[in-house]
Amino acid sequence: MTVGGDRGSVTAEAATVLPALVLFTMALVWALMAAAAQIQCVDAARAGARAVARSEPREAAVAAARSAAPGGARVAVERAGELWRVRVEAPTPGPGALALTLSAEAAALAEDTVGVTP
Repeated sequence: MTVGGDRGSVTAEAATVLPALVLFTMALVWALMAAAAQIQCVDAARAGARAVARSEPREAAVAAARSAAPGGARVAVERAGELWRVRVEAPTPGPGALALTLSAEAAALAEDTVGVTP
């Protein structure tokens, strides 16, 4: 048995594990940023739906949604019968290799239909 035979093995093991830990940490940070952007998309869709349901102009609803949405988001507003639907789509933050499109949709009953009997 040699006394100094295993001295470099700990360094070699740490050198192989360290890149994996860095990669795992970066993936975790990206996932948290994507989750935060998804929550922003949901909030933006809700804000836009509330605004347009209150009979605010479509441009005001789009502006309300864009102000709550992550950067680079696309906002679409449409009416389907008694409901206003707002859809928000945004790219995930981070490098292009991890590019996903996040989306959220919210619907609200149009104010002008409340209390109206068919």
